[in-house]
Amino acid sequence: MSQAWLEQVKWNADGLVAAIAQDVHSGKVLMMAWMNAEALQLTVQEGRAIYWSRSRNKLWRKGEDSGHVQKLHDIRLDCDGDCLLLQVEQLGGVACHTGREHCFYFQWQDAQWVPVEPVRKDPKDIYG
Repeated sequence: MSQAWLEQVKWNADGLVAAIAQDVHSGKVLMMAWMNAEALQLTVQEGRAIYWSRSRNKLWRKGEDSGHVQKLHDIRLDCDGDCLLLQVEQLGGVACHTGREHCFYFQWQDAQWVPVEPVRKDPKDIYG
């Protein structure tokens, strides 16, 4: 396969691009993570979300520890070429490492960030 499609992505100075995971059924935004070229290639090849973990400095197959895999249904590149949208099926119903359905659970209320989404699974039960 030609690599031309990867060259259309505008990678940042660190060789990364933002990737937003969206639930294919509900349209809810689940999370944002980073991908490098290898992660994007593997995501396409394996049909599951694979990101680049900046904190671990390595590839991160979503769900490799938790079992909460993101099965890829569609992938889009935005008009500027600097952001990906992955439409995924979130297996296990939990995308966030905090045990929540998605990562956007803080809401701005009365001049502070308040957690408004319930924990679905205790992270200790997910990660040990």
